[in-house]
Amino acid sequence: MKPLKVGLLGYGTVGSGVWKVLRRNQSEISRRAGREIVITHVAARAADGSLERARAECSGATVLDDAAKIVNDPSIDIVCELIGGTTIARTLILDAIANGKHVVTANKALLAHHGTEIFAAAHEKGVMVAFEAAVAGGIPIIKALREGLSANRIEWIAGIINGTSNFILSTMRETGASFADVLKEAQRLGYAEADPTFDVEGIDAAHKLTIMASIAFGIPMQFDKAYAEGITKLTREDISYAEELGYRIKLLGIARRVEERGIELRVHPTLIPEKRLIANVEGAMNAVLAKGDAVGTTLYYGAGAGSEPTASAVIADLVDVTRMHTADPEHRVPHLAFQPDRLSTTPILPVSEVTTSYYLRLRVLDQPGVLADITRILADHSISIEAFLQKEAARGEDEVDIIILTHHAIEKNVRAALVKIEALNSVKGEGVLVRMEGLY
Repeated sequence: MKPLKVGLLGYGTVGSGVWKVLRRNQSEISRRAGREIVITHVAARAADGSLERARAECSGATVLDDAAKIVNDPSIDIVCELIGGTTIARTLILDAIANGKHVVTANKALLAHHGTEIFAAAHEKGVMVAFEAAVAGGIPIIKALREGLSANRIEWIAGIINGTSNFILSTMRETGASFADVLKEAQRLGYAEADPTFDVEGIDAAHKLTIMASIAFGIPMQFDKAYAEGITKLTREDISYAEELGYRIKLLGIARRVEERGIELRVHPTLIPEKRLIANVEGAMNAVLAKGDAVGTTLYYGAGAGSEPTASAVIADLVDVTRMHTADPEHRVPHLAFQPDRLSTTPILPVSEVTTSYYLRLRVLDQPGVLADITRILADHSISIEAFLQKEAARGEDEVDIIILTHHAIEKNVRAALVKIEALNSVKGEGVLVRMEGLY
């Protein structure tokens, strides 16, 4: 059979990894795909030096500085989009689909914002859009959710799906350093961008969670309804107190089916019991837990980013597209696991309606009656206490930290109680509130 021809858009960290891995493992990949997969065209930018690198490294391929020429080239079978962003990439992908080309992409932001539009266009045209590399780098979590767990009614997903934030939290716990200091180290090591907002504010994780939730529950992409809260306000004290109580803090993306109410879709710092496997995922690694009604809880762990780990997922998609290239479109695995006309209209719950347990840290005057006032307010809002920790006042100080762990409560009740607690004369400053999950 003739080779399947690929147009590679973008020759950055992932694009160069795709070229190298595909060339290195060409024989093995061809044996699995049933025919050769060849990158015949590469588009790169002169401004960032990738055009020059591509011309030096991509022998045998036509290297261009205009991605549109590749998208419109009738000889190309698959367009592999590794540019990123939600503007130019969207136009290129939609044009490729309109031209009858299959698409492989690692662009989680684009899919989270415009996936519904892109998949509808692909379905209409009878082409595939594959996106394994868009979530958790080299971990095959998309295939696991879409195919491996297809017998299950997925109950919930919880994942460490941003390596930068996990590196920061792991290092803060290990060294006792502040968030600001560890962020600088992460930037020096290349784990964090010069502008780390998407990573440390939970936006990147929310993009990925939106995609996983769509596949797990058969709902359209709804990034605009995802709750995202980052790690910038966490202190070394909170990480230390959590560990003293038997927990570790991780930035988790959580999607949970709540019967007869809707679906939770939230990213935020989370206390996890230290004995859970996912609590021990350190550094820049990723991990995803998925709970199905038949299989129970399953764990997927690995490198969530990097040149060759992400290239591994991109090339796996190229192999899948190659295998199914000539198949009847109606017999392919649906983009979001469920048939397009069977997607659910189950609503996404606002975070105010989430029910979970909480860690609450307060700075209070070291005097009688303070705890009684706080517990009364909590009780008035139907919040019961599971555990309590009070630190001793430092020499010469009259303020202490108290830490309260609650049983399950509704978020809006907890927030309302915190407002009243912070208004007490004996409470100094704002309290710190972190959600907790058992992840059984």
